[in-house]
Amino acid sequence: MTLFPEIRLTPFSRLTQGSRWRAEAMRSYASPQLVWITKGQGRITVAGVTQGFGAHNAIFIPAHTMHGLEMTAQAFGTAVSFTGMPDLDLPEAPHHLRIRDNAVQVELTMLLDQLQREIEGKRLGAQQAIRHYAGLLCVWLERQIEVAEEGDPAPDSARRLAAGFAALVEKEFRSSKSVSDYAAQLGVTATHLTRICNQTCGRTASELLAERKISEARRLLADTRAPIKDIAASLGYASPAYFTRAFQARTGHAPLSFRKSG
Repeated sequence: MTLFPEIRLTPFSRLTQGSRWRAEAMRSYASPQLVWITKGQGRITVAGVTQGFGAHNAIFIPAHTMHGLEMTAQAFGTAVSFTGMPDLDLPEAPHHLRIRDNAVQVELTMLLDQLQREIEGKRLGAQQAIRHYAGLLCVWLERQIEVAEEGDPAPDSARRLAAGFAALVEKEFRSSKSVSDYAAQLGVTATHLTRICNQTCGRTASELLAERKISEARRLLADTRAPIKDIAASLGYASPAYFTRAFQARTGHAPLSFRKSG
């Protein structure tokens, strides 16, 4: 049982333990996350936009936002999950912040260190201290977003469309909807949507949709005993055979062999 369920700090070393696909899979979480990279590099896709990251990047990911993280073995950092603090004043949109000011870098690192000490120390008043440190994290984030937005005040139309598509996919990827169906919901053609996704994240719209479905399929195969035919149906595939072909094409494994290897 976790003593302080409202916040969790996870080092990158634990994110990549076991199967690497768990760290890289396109997914979303029910709680907001703040990712702080202290060393190394990689790429992250959030809300349909892919960006490279390096040391001293802070990435805020709102709850229920589709994202995927690709990083080298030399990447170090911490993921902060706000799992039970609905009253915190956190942003509603994702933000990718490149922190160049050394004093600001140290400030965030010290806040996370203090949080970790309170969580592990279990001292008198730890619950109250944790909530205060979480509030200071929100203040730190708000200030850095304000600094960043002075140079980039608004997202462009391509990013808005990609984010709209990613939000719809995260909400409805278990359906049998096609890219054309999503494009129609967004008021654009499938061709235009594909071109925009290629521009913002280097993937076509159909690749983003397929990646989200297969990521969930991997999770269900690894973490549940649900029959393959039920997994296929739950993810909107027309038949178990079609699901098997799609899964093997993207992972190199048939669903059953993937389940046995996990």
